[in-house]
This record gives sequence, C-alpha cells and structure tokens, in this order.
Amino acid sequence: MPDTRQDQQKQSGTPPPSNPHRLHRWTDIFIILLLFFTLISFFERSGQERADIAYSEFKDRLRNDEIASVNIRGDRIEGTYRTSVNDHTTFITTFPPLEDSDLFPLLDQQDVEVRVSSDQQSVWTLLLINLLPWLLLIGIFMLGSRALRAGGKGFPGGGVFGFTKSKARMTRGDEIKVTYDDIAGLNHAKNDLAEVIDFLRSPDKYRRIGAKIPKGILLIGPPGTGKTLLARATAAEAGVPFFSITGSEFVEMFVGVGASRVRDMYKQAREVAPALIFIDEIDSVGRARSSAAGLGNDEREQTLNQILAEMDGFSGDEAIVVIAATNRPDVLDTALTRPGRFDRKVVLDMPQRQARFDILKVHARKVIMADDVDLERIAAGTVGFSGADLANLINEAALLAARENREQVDNSYLERARDKVILGEKRESLLTADEKKRTAYHEAGHALTAYHMPYADELRKVSIIPRGLSLGYTEQTPREDKMNYGQHYLEDRISIMLGGRSAEKLVFDEVSSGASNDLQQATTLARHMVTEWGMNEGLGPLSFEHPDQTFPGQEMMLHKDYSEHTAELIDAEVARLVRDNEKRTIDTLSAHRDELDAIAAALQERETLSDEEIRQILGSLKSPRNSADS
Repeated sequence: MPDTRQDQQKQSGTPPPSNPHRLHRWTDIFIILLLFFTLISFFERSGQERADIAYSEFKDRLRNDEIASVNIRGDRIEGTYRTSVNDHTTFITTFPPLEDSDLFPLLDQQDVEVRVSSDQQSVWTLLLINLLPWLLLIGIFMLGSRALRAGGKGFPGGGVFGFTKSKARMTRGDEIKVTYDDIAGLNHAKNDLAEVIDFLRSPDKYRRIGAKIPKGILLIGPPGTGKTLLARATAAEAGVPFFSITGSEFVEMFVGVGASRVRDMYKQAREVAPALIFIDEIDSVGRARSSAAGLGNDEREQTLNQILAEMDGFSGDEAIVVIAATNRPDVLDTALTRPGRFDRKVVLDMPQRQARFDILKVHARKVIMADDVDLERIAAGTVGFSGADLANLINEAALLAARENREQVDNSYLERARDKVILGEKRESLLTADEKKRTAYHEAGHALTAYHMPYADELRKVSIIPRGLSLGYTEQTPREDKMNYGQHYLEDRISIMLGGRSAEKLVFDEVSSGASNDLQQATTLARHMVTEWGMNEGLGPLSFEHPDQTFPGQEMMLHKDYSEHTAELIDAEVARLVRDNEKRTIDTLSAHRDELDAIAAALQERETLSDEEIRQILGSLKSPRNSADS
C-alpha cells in the first residue's frame, strides 16, 4: 500500500516535519567541538610554561653567553637558553621603565638571534578568548534544556535532571525466567496469589461480575523465605511487566523526592497496565508515623502518604497490583494495612522437612549429583534453614567438589557444606594436649546428656574440630519439625547446654571459660520460660516484659509493668531453674561416667563421631539407654 502521507506532503509542497534526533545530533557535535577547542587552549597554555626571571638576571645570563635567542614583544622579552637552566629551556622577562641603551649592543656582541614581534594578538585569538566563556555557557544551557525536555534520559540514572524519577526496574513478564515450577514449597502462598494471576491475565472477567481484586498484598516472612522470588514468579505467571524497587530507594535527603518517585513509578505502571509493582522491605518507608515532636521523618512520612494516596487513586479499571514484602509487620503503619490498601497478608514460614526436601531437589537440578546423595537426610538435618540457605548449601557443596577437581557432588560434600553453613569453615587447631582433652570432655558431656535426656532431640554428630568461633560442637536433629515446645523439652535443652560445663566440673573439679556461650543461652532460655511462658512454680501463669523483648537501644526507655520485688522473684526463679537442671545433668553424667570417658577418648583419637559411632561405643560398654536413670 503506497504511503499516502508522503504523497500529500509532495502535492501540497509542505516540507516534512523536522527530525528532533537530527537536532540533538548537531547539538552533540557543537558541544564536542567546544570541548575540543577548550582542551586545545588549555594545553597550549600549559605547554608554554616559562621561567619568569628578573631583568637583571637576564642581563647577567646574557653576559655569561647563556642566551641563545630572544623575541622582543612590546615590553616583554621571551627567549631560550643555550642549555637547560633549572629544568627550563625558555624564559620571559619585562623591560625596565627606563630605556636600556646597552641591550642591543650586548645582544650583538654575544651573537644572540634577535626577533621583534608585534604585541597585537591575532583576530582568531581575540575571538576565542572573548567568545569561549559565552560559548561554554550556551552549550551548558542547551545541554540542560535538552536533558530537562527528555526527563533526564540519556544520563546514568537520569543524572541530576532525573533526581525525582522513579528508580523502579521494569522487567517484561516474558523476560522473567523463574516460574512457580521453580519454587518448591509455599503452596499456600501460591494458592493465595492464584486469583491475582488470573485477574492480571483477564481483568474483564472480574469487572463484569463486580469483583474487586485487592490493591495491595503484603508478603510477611523471615529473610530468605522467597518473598522476592515469589513476586517475580507471580509476574511471570501472569505475563505482565514487573516493577521492582526497595523501600529505601524512595527516600532521599531532600523532602518531597520520595513522593515524586512514587508518583513517577505509578505513572509508568499505568502506561503499561496490567502490571505488578513489587516494593521490597516496605518497613523502611512504611513505619508507623509518630506524633511526638522530633521523632518523625518528614521525607519518609511524605513518601508513605504518597503511596497511600496512589493506592486510593486506583480506579476499578486499572489492572495494577502492588505486592510488598517485609519481615517486620509489627512496625508498619496501620493506615498501610487497612482494608483497601495492603489488606491481604500472605505469610511465608520457614520451610518444613518435606518443603526443604523439595527445595533441595529444585536447586540440585543444576548440579551433577552422585548416586549416594541422600537429600532426605540433608533436609532432616537443616531445621531452621530458609530457601536461600538451602540454595547456598547446594552451591557450597558444588564449590567444594570443584575445588577438589571432582566430576560429581557426593553426599560427603553436602555434609561438609552443611557444617560449613551452620558452624563456619574449619580453623587450624592451636590447642595444647591438655586443652584438647578438656574440649573432648566438654563436648562428650553435651553428647552424653543429649543421649540420655528423654525429651531431647536425637544426637547426630559431635566434634572437637574448631569451626567458626567454637572449639567444638555437638549437633542434634529434631525427630520432627516443631512449632510449639513443651516444658520438659525446654528443661532438657537447658540440661544439654550445661552438659559441657558439668562434665568439666565432674572430671577436672573445676570449670573453664569455654562454657560462656552455653551459660548465656541457658540463662536466656530460662528467663523466657519464667517471664513469657509461665513455666515456673513461684510466679505462676503470668507474663512479664523484659529488655530482650524490646528493640535494640530501647532498653532504657522500657517501662516495666512489675515492681522491684517481682524482679527479684524473677531472678530467683531463673536461677533456680538453671541450678536444678545443672544438678540433674551432673547426676546423669556421674551415673554414666564410663560412657563419658569412652566418648571423650574416642573424640581425642578421631576428633569427630557420628551418631552410629556413638551408639557403637555405648553399646560396647553394655550400658543400654535407660530413661529412668535421667
């Protein structure tokens, strides 16, 4: 089909519209030439550095036959030396006010080449000197005007002209490589977001029936549980553009910048709707606003107000969904979580055993695994791991295997990687023989207490190889994932924490500084049992706030809701709970002293013992496990 628009322009004789890109190209050429001439002028000036000497010194050097040539220009004399003087080959001096009649005869006598030049500068030099500042100003003005018209485009990050532009990164839905198939676990979260995906795919279906999809969805969960990954996969499943930004990228030092960036981000999303906006770490900008003088942040509060205003401004025809993520939902402003804004909350918990197994399988797809790999055992031994931790574990195992030039990752590398992620890299042991013996008895005390306590988790491994900040470690594996803990289980936990110190006290008749972390953990757990969970006899079923429940730096601001007498009772109950479990631990180790000695001796010989090896050692002593002994 012929281009009728061009034919009409030819017939009417009107010229075609000018190309703005051509104007920009000539502007760039002008600015480049301007900078080129500026640099030439600068280098010419810098390259003409000469020694400025006194006229008397010039006459002395002339008499000493050190001057090769001179150029007399008005009241100035420019010249060159026969040899370099003080790293200078040229010089400049000025005629004295009175005429020197001896100069020219002296120049002729010393056979100096003399030239006389006009003091007037060339027309081009005068034009360059006079017009260069104005040309620079005009060039800067043209460059700034062009940048302002373009909204800061063409500059890194928008430059100073794009200071208020949104920093959200847009990714097209078909460019996102991760989908729900790549996310193991989180089935309940996927189900909650299924209707959001359907709405973004076909919003007319919901509009016809009068349904309103939530404008904002809040993903709540600890770090590493997959909040960002889930948001990206949701956009990929819906096939819509994905705008990603963190809350801290809105806020700047100047008040109003964050609000302007929020407006620009929503404007961009409306232009390509349907779209999905993801705001990570929204608690950095959505914290509860304070009415106290001096405690607010004007820029952050204005940014939050703009987010709220934009969400209220969504019409029913706008297919835009905002997903925000946080691990601190308790600090969010109530206006942010009310109905009509982020009113749907999706909680992402730490993965349970089956979910951890599925996550490990997903990340193991890209790694060459050996036949002996037991991902179920690894999943059982990674209680408390997030999805990001499990991905890191697989990667660490692959790095270890590649470092040793292996073609596959076997189960030993996964075990080593798990120990490295949990405890840190191995350290060179600097222990003396006596310290190694004490450490072996310390870890044997933990292991034997864990073995004989009726409600304790199963013993998995014990080692005296230094890792991280510890000289040794005892590892246990829960029989099943727990969300609730009974009093007997917690008391056994305190006994196991005190097992190392009790073994040292029993064997060496003294304790060492190596149990400092054990004591800290035991005391903290006992205080939680007394003040939060009512697991005590003296105070009963009461809850008391304490500094551990406050934010860092707020301990001095805490108003206790109990008296000093009650505080003394709390301290007494905590001390009684720890001492009672210490006595129980010492009694258990004393009743099985032969087993304690056997495990400590094996640790000094082998350094690391698995659960099977510990059972073999205890079985060889013919001392079957008896819960009544504990």
